[in-house]
Amino acid sequence: MKNNMIKLLKGDCLEQMKTLADNSVDSIVCDPPYGISFMGKKWDYDVPSAEVWAEAIRVLKHGGHALIACGTRTQHRMVVNIEDAGFEIRDVVSWVYGSGFPKSLDVSKEIDKRDAAEAQIARKLKFTQWVRSQGVRGQQIDAATKTQMGGHYTTSASQPAIMTREHLEACRHLFSDVPKWVEDECDKRSVESENLKRREVIGQKTGIDMKLANAASPISAQGIGKCISKQIDITAPATEAAKKWDGWGTAIKPACEFFTLARKPLAERTVAANVLKWGTGAINIDGCRTADAGRFPTNLIHDGSQEVMELFPRAGKASAARFFYCPKTSRADREEGNNHPTVKPTSLMSYLCRLITPKGGTVLDPYMGSGSTGKAAVREGFSFVGCELDSDYYEIAKSRVEGL
Repeated sequence: MKNNMIKLLKGDCLEQMKTLADNSVDSIVCDPPYGISFMGKKWDYDVPSAEVWAEAIRVLKHGGHALIACGTRTQHRMVVNIEDAGFEIRDVVSWVYGSGFPKSLDVSKEIDKRDAAEAQIARKLKFTQWVRSQGVRGQQIDAATKTQMGGHYTTSASQPAIMTREHLEACRHLFSDVPKWVEDECDKRSVESENLKRREVIGQKTGIDMKLANAASPISAQGIGKCISKQIDITAPATEAAKKWDGWGTAIKPACEFFTLARKPLAERTVAANVLKWGTGAINIDGCRTADAGRFPTNLIHDGSQEVMELFPRAGKASAARFFYCPKTSRADREEGNNHPTVKPTSLMSYLCRLITPKGGTVLDPYMGSGSTGKAAVREGFSFVGCELDSDYYEIAKSRVEGL
C-alpha cells in the first residue's frame, strides 16, 4: 500500500490537472459539485463545466473509465457537460439509500404564516439596507461566508434575507460597527405568526433542524437525518385557506444519487487491442460480483438500510437485495475529523474504484473533498491523484489518505 503513489494537489482542479501528463491516470472516480447550492455553499453553485471534463479526459488513458456522481435534479446537466467534453456515456449507476430526508415546504403551514409575511419582508429589507449602508458588497460576503448569499443580504428588491449568526460572525470584520438590533435580528430571524400559534399540535415527526443545517453540520444528502434530525410537532391548519392545502408540500424524499459511467474513446480499433496497449478499456466484472450470489455487477447498488431492504421482494427467507452490491457505511468516516457536508461512504468508493481501475492503476479525483475516494483507492492498492480547492478539506483529505 505504501509503495503506491499519492499525489494531492491544492487549488482549482482545472489548473491543477494542467500539471498532469497526457494519458497518465487509469480511472476517474469523483463526487463533484451538484450545482444545487447545497446549504448555500459557494463551491456548489454549478456543475463542473465541459472545460473541466475536457482536461480530465486529456489526463485519462485511452479507453479509461470515469464514474462521476450527481444528484437527481442536475444529473442531466452533468451528463451533457461530460459528453460535450468527449466522453462516451456508457451507463448510469444508481445508488439507492434509505436515510435521505425531504426538504419539503408545508404549504398549509406557509398559508397560515402569511399574516407575518409583510412584517418579515420589512425586517429583512431593513437589515439589507443596513448592510448596504456599511458599504459592504455581496461579493465580499460571498468570500467571507463561502456561500452565494451575498446578494440576498444586500438586495433592495427581491429575496432579501437576514444573516445567520454564523454568517454575521464571518462578516463582522467587514462592518465598522454592529448595533444590538442587528445582533438581535440575526439571532431571531423571524416574525411570529398569530395564526401559526393557533395551530393545534396533533402529533410529532422526525424532521431537519435547520439551525444545525445552516451551521454547516457534517451532513450529506444520503446521511442528513443522522446528524441534524429532531422531533417536530405536527399541527392542524388554523385557517380555512390552509385546510384546503393540508398535506401538500414541495418536494419528495431523496433516495438515490447517480454515478455516470463514461469512457474515454478507444485509441485502438478494438477493446482487446486497447487493453493490451494502454491497460484500460474494460470493467472488472469478476472483482465486483455480488458477494452473496456471485451475480454480475449491475447498475443498481444500495446501502443495505432497512428502508431499502423492504423494497425488495422475498423468496422464502432470501431477499432479492442480495443480487445487488451493498456498500456498508462506517462511522469511522465521520470520526476522522471529517466535517465535509457531502461525504460518501469509503466502502462505496472502494467498490467503484475497483470496478473501473486496472490492477496497480492510478485513480484521479478532481474534486477530492475530504478524501473518501483517495482513502478508498489506496486501500484497494491503487495509486491516487486528488485535487481540492478548499484548504480545510484539503488538510482533512491529506490526513485521511496519507495516514493509511
